Amino acid sequence: MSRGRPERAALEPDEVRDALLDGQSVDLLQALGLVTARGGASPSSNRKIKQITHFARLLAPALDDAFERHEDPILVDFGAGKAYLGLVLYELWMHRHGRGRLVAVESRPDLCERVQRIADARGFDRVDVVAGTIADAPLPERVHVAMALHACDTATDDALVRALEARADHIAVVPCCQAEVARQLKKARAEDIDPLWGHALHRREFGAHFTNVLRGLVLQANGHRVSVTELVGWEHAVKNELILGRRVARFHRGAADQLAGLLERVPVRPGLVDRVAALQASTGTTESAGSGSSSDTAE
Repeated sequence: MSRGRPERAALEPDEVRDALLDGQSVDLLQALGLVTARGGASPSSNRKIKQITHFARLLAPALDDAFERHEDPILVDFGAGKAYLGLVLYELWMHRHGRGRLVAVESRPDLCERVQRIADARGFDRVDVVAGTIADAPLPERVHVAMALHACDTATDDALVRALEARADHIAVVPCCQAEVARQLKKARAEDIDPLWGHALHRREFGAHFTNVLRGLVLQANGHRVSVTELVGWEHAVKNELILGRRVARFHRGAADQLAGLLERVPVRPGLVDRVAALQASTGTTESAGSGSSSDTAE
């Protein structure tokens, strides 16, 4: 099986029901257009349902923690799109508990209208659809759980910066395509390790891996305990690396040093590094931001 062309299979109604989590309804999936009127799912919808249910399962400890510790926990879905994930999580937690709020950030007006329409029809009255980019959309001052599923290229970094800015207790991102570092690598020179990115394919793959490594270190260096895992199998998604951060308010000096060391070794400078350093400078915690790297930005 080709990694770039995941195997697909349709789901029969009983298979759809068996795939769902406790408290998750077929009705909502039908409203979202993922399940047919007879209760089945197409191959492409099968993939989405698998991703959503796996993400919900992996995010359950974070959401349970947020509901245990906060009276009105706020979940932000960055780059919500059609809000498949956000509305399913709303049903499983906010709707069930009768409290909490979902903030769905989406830049496309038609999708904003669609999400609000579905939320209203379902009686989900604690859904705020915010029209705007991840980088600029207005957010609550405090966020408890922040997530981004397949936000492309630097949009994932936008989500990380906004989540850190809002002091999110939990951060969960599944990055999608990542081109920023690959572009910088094309002009980078480090003679002893140049072969790592000498070919376009390797540059793309190495750049994506390197970007995610940096993202994890940035979170660690800024007060989060980090884990990295697979979201679903390759048969359901090609981009499926899940980066989870839990805020523990203990800045990892070792992670900051590793971050600086990697940026000295590999001559690139992703915008995330400087944006987080600026954020930490504005809050008076620059010593924990890993901003002391002397590496040069690739031209």
